[in-house]
Amino acid sequence: MKNYIYIILVLIVAFFSSCTDALDMAPDGNMQMDEVLSDPDKVEALLNRVYNNIPQKGYAYFFFDPAVVACTDDGWTSEDSQGQLVDQYYKDNCSASWHPMRDFPDGHGANNNSYWSRYWQQIRLCSQFIEVIDEAAVNDEADRGRFKAEAKVMRSFFYMELIKWFGKVPVLNETVPFDADFSTLTRQSVYEVASLIVADCNDALAESELPWRIDGSGDGGRATKALACALKSEAMMFAASPLHNEGENHWEEAYQVTKDAVSKLKANGYELFTVCTQPNVFGTGPAAAYRQLVDQDADFVPTPRDKETIYRARSGGLFVWHIGYIGSNMPNTYKCGTCPTQELVDAFETIDGQPVLDLERPYLDEKHLQPNYNEANTLYDPNNPYANRDPRLAQTVLYNGSEILFDNKKVTIETYTGGKHAPSWDVTNRVSSRTGYYHCKMVTPGASGTNQINNANWKFYRLGQTLLNLAETAAEAGHLDEARAAVNEVRARSGMPELSAGLSKEELILRIRNERRVELAWEENRFFDLRRWQDPSGDLSETSKWFTAMVITKNSDGSFTYSRRNISESPRGGWQNRDLLLPLPLSEAALLESVTGQPWQNPGW
Repeated sequence: MKNYIYIILVLIVAFFSSCTDALDMAPDGNMQMDEVLSDPDKVEALLNRVYNNIPQKGYAYFFFDPAVVACTDDGWTSEDSQGQLVDQYYKDNCSASWHPMRDFPDGHGANNNSYWSRYWQQIRLCSQFIEVIDEAAVNDEADRGRFKAEAKVMRSFFYMELIKWFGKVPVLNETVPFDADFSTLTRQSVYEVASLIVADCNDALAESELPWRIDGSGDGGRATKALACALKSEAMMFAASPLHNEGENHWEEAYQVTKDAVSKLKANGYELFTVCTQPNVFGTGPAAAYRQLVDQDADFVPTPRDKETIYRARSGGLFVWHIGYIGSNMPNTYKCGTCPTQELVDAFETIDGQPVLDLERPYLDEKHLQPNYNEANTLYDPNNPYANRDPRLAQTVLYNGSEILFDNKKVTIETYTGGKHAPSWDVTNRVSSRTGYYHCKMVTPGASGTNQINNANWKFYRLGQTLLNLAETAAEAGHLDEARAAVNEVRARSGMPELSAGLSKEELILRIRNERRVELAWEENRFFDLRRWQDPSGDLSETSKWFTAMVITKNSDGSFTYSRRNISESPRGGWQNRDLLLPLPLSEAALLESVTGQPWQNPGW
């Protein structure tokens, strides 16, 4: 039990020195807790510890590969010859004792992905602060309530991260003595964990001193009422989803919680970012505002340009620099990293709002080589597949014929066989796409030179995402008109037509799920959506076992012929039933089972 206590109930360092910027205050470790609590500056520094271990996202994983995206059906990495995180996942080199997604070190030499131990550490830090703040010295009495509210929101944030990766976890809403009896400790249902998140976030929403939005860079990254709303919505949506609901129907409750969250967000100044403010960079097309939103930082000012972002990282930029953009035959480039799959490209509708494929059964064969085209779609042409598509496709994917500005020159992407940017099936070639596509969503277009870096900080939550939560929970609960209204609001931003009122409940749910895939592509939601939509006995064989690339042949008359091929001759790892959740660390699960007499490990591990 000693190891378990060390990891889940790790002691807090007691002393914190002061710095100019509150979130930059660092611990010293030489004072007792009563000395900390008697000094208002050190109390604020104590609060800052609850913001430790906020996960890095996007391209901040090992070797600057967007690992979570690369392990979905949206992406395939060109790094698969390097024995790194994604390569190990693809080869299914995973076990409870070592899992690449859970244990692989990040690109800076730290074990950044130790989700289990780091998040439990943060939950304890939050709980301890909540318990001591009422007796602590503060510079302004109005701060006391805000500080406690921040800690409750961040405890919810880290509990939400645990749910996403591990599912059921213990509910520990207070610190536990090291000599406590742990024999009755249990993994509680996701609904019970979500209920704690809702309760904590409701407490935060009731605190008058907690702001709805951060309006100064010095407080960037702090918790807000808006984050509380987003967390409530997400927690209840996960609790209601098939993987986690344990046979109970929680959709109506999830809908009510999310409806209230969206209502409060809108009433307090949150709205979709719909007008591009830099047309010289992002263009004037219908999805220009969408591209600007994901490419640029949210601004911490009283009247922000971006009123959609709910919570973004304070530091730790995306660092998209050709890696994940385009590598082959371009000056000063490096690697192409993860590239969009044909499956992702297939998900984008035509401009009349019709899906390209039958969403209920998108492929007629296991290997996705036989697309099951939507008979109602009259605009899609397999011989001209990128014409008449949802404008978000061009803002997410570089395909044959795409144009970019590179080194002050206009470059036309050539992914046909023999073209300058043709895909390669040689796993030792790390500069060419494996799929026939390149990623561009996180890359600022129109840069003047070759060094096209996007250092925007990761956006964990935005209103568009919460609106899609509302659409899903409303549809599942049978409120079809409200579901359509929510999803149509998101679609309208990019010029896509409304979903028809004639869709059945089942059809609407499929459309909303596909809308999440398109709107939130490359934002790491797909990894968890695919899993929570599965029954506990299900797997990911239909979506995450076989993947396809587009092979393009240029004909003598200048036309092109398009055909599909599998990226790999063997299935990719990560599709089995056990892969629906990460395993608990083997030693942790064994210790907990020996103490409690109950099973703790996730199924299949």
